[in-house]
Amino acid sequence: MAYEHSDRAAFTALKLLIAGGFGVGKTTLVESVSEIRPLNTEEQLTEASRPVDDLHGVATKTTTTVAMDFGRITLREDLALYLFGTPGQDRFWFVWDELATGCLGAVVLADTRRLADSFPAVDYFESRNIPFIVAVNCFDGVRTHTPETIAAALDLAPATPVLLCDVRDRESGKDVLITLVEHVLAQP
Repeated sequence: MAYEHSDRAAFTALKLLIAGGFGVGKTTLVESVSEIRPLNTEEQLTEASRPVDDLHGVATKTTTTVAMDFGRITLREDLALYLFGTPGQDRFWFVWDELATGCLGAVVLADTRRLADSFPAVDYFESRNIPFIVAVNCFDGVRTHTPETIAAALDLAPATPVLLCDVRDRESGKDVLITLVEHVLAQP
């Protein structure tokens, strides 16, 4: 997206998606790297959602994103990254097509305790030819696996980057976004 300002050069916003399964850390990643107070649509989990929200591996989770998260990183006066975090549950996937419109690429966040939850996001981006990387959020006390093992388990194309991260850490989150932008720039 480019916007003209009357007395300055065109402003360009690059749209990136942060996707993945329920409870993987999408909201936390947007919050940790955004220079603005992020917009989020977190709502409390309720008894009504208990039968449909699998809390295995994330038993302490009390909220969920119901529409999106939004954050921004200004790279230069005329260039910014807009970060859109997707909702993780299947019942909110109707939002993904709107969020994906015009995106440059995506991060698929993964949690090795619930790796199968990553398949829908991987399939989504592959089927739409949207460049993506996989970032494995290494939670405290969880055994890490090598990026090669994770790539094999997710049956990723050989050129798809996989990295380990801790989305609570701003520098780690920035490394994820840098890897994504480098991957997008390397596309033919």
